Amino acid sequence: MTASDIVPGRPSGAAKAARGAGTRAWVVTGLLVVFMMVNFADKSVLGLAADEVMADLGLTATEFGLANSAFFLLFSVAAIVVGMVADRVSPKLLLLVMALLWSVAQVPVALGGGLAVLIASRIVLGAAEGPAFPVAQQAALAWFPNERRNLPGALVTIGVTLGVIVSAPTLSWIIQNHDWRIALWVLAGVGLVWSAVWYLVGADGRYSTDRDEGPEGSGSAAAAVARRAAAAADAARIPYRRIYASRTWIGATLSYFVTYWVVALMLVWLPSFLRNGLGYSAEAASLIVIAPWAVGAVVLLAQAFLSGKLMSRGFSSRVARGHVGGWTITIGAAACLAVPFVDGTTAQTILVAIGFGFGGAYATVAVTTIAELAPASRRGGSLGMMNALVTTAGLVAPAVVGLLVDAQGNDGYFNAVLLSGGLLLVGAVASFALIDPARDAARLNR
Repeated sequence: MTASDIVPGRPSGAAKAARGAGTRAWVVTGLLVVFMMVNFADKSVLGLAADEVMADLGLTATEFGLANSAFFLLFSVAAIVVGMVADRVSPKLLLLVMALLWSVAQVPVALGGGLAVLIASRIVLGAAEGPAFPVAQQAALAWFPNERRNLPGALVTIGVTLGVIVSAPTLSWIIQNHDWRIALWVLAGVGLVWSAVWYLVGADGRYSTDRDEGPEGSGSAAAAVARRAAAAADAARIPYRRIYASRTWIGATLSYFVTYWVVALMLVWLPSFLRNGLGYSAEAASLIVIAPWAVGAVVLLAQAFLSGKLMSRGFSSRVARGHVGGWTITIGAAACLAVPFVDGTTAQTILVAIGFGFGGAYATVAVTTIAELAPASRRGGSLGMMNALVTTAGLVAPAVVGLLVDAQGNDGYFNAVLLSGGLLLVGAVASFALIDPARDAARLNR
């Protein structure tokens, strides 16, 4: 539905603006995809250089795991604070500040220093990147009505996958042929370039409420004032604690938590697992590490298509989002649990790709579910709190795997995969049993 469908008597100039807004929406979405690509390239660089960093700095697997866990120390706090600020401050400005901080945070380690500098830099980088995903999703979804949000939400999420797919071979080549610190300089430069483009081209979305699916600014000034008043009424009437207590928010957050555990393992330990646990060379591992991310990208697009198709045919979002997401996690869990029980490196590699690919592909379901559940005036805080709790998995998972590897050697990698499979089963049950955004949104509005 366009604004011209809602306001038939609108002048032709405004109608042209509405048509232009459609193109602008996809341009902004594309920039947000690149934003997430840079975000996850920043996250993945130490995992790609794990063996080189440990050798250069003389770290054990436990120390390396703790250094990566430090990235998430302020990640969650920043996600909560900035998520709530995003309900009041321009997402364009917040995204610009975040990208600039990422670039600056890379510099101390790129210049030199040991473990202390590495940890301090990763803490600052984590604080700057913590709000990135929920704010980017909020910025993208604000350009589309509810029934059209599955695809842009999936595309922003796929930016995560594309970031790893593009950066893994590129950064690995730099690490192997130059130095892992040079890779940090490259990432800092890319972040600055994106910031400049976003400053010139980026913009805030036009869909401010769910009850009025027309673009903000369409119609009369009185209508715009009424929409803002309705949003303020939503904020006053529905406190965050009621949203957080809903079964849908709890289910989406729990399911997303276990899938983020898998994402954290892919970022930090998958390259090392491929090299040391499965015996691949550094060059082969830099290419094979792409496989789970590529599987995840396909799953995300298929998930978005299927969810949108089901909703267009009248299925509830409980089925279109909660059940579709639940089956995705179930497939990932089954593959992970099977890895230690099959023979042959090829079979194990395929199962890891399927398990991590399906198991890590839940973000779009979680985000679009919360976007449907929470009123627009509470969406940033609701997404921010969910992201804050979910990303604590990144604080725990790298350290746990480091301990397992130091204690059990290569067997620790396989036990980490088993643990991930068990957690994914819990998430699948939560997605099936708890998620029903239409039901819980109606309860919030009583």
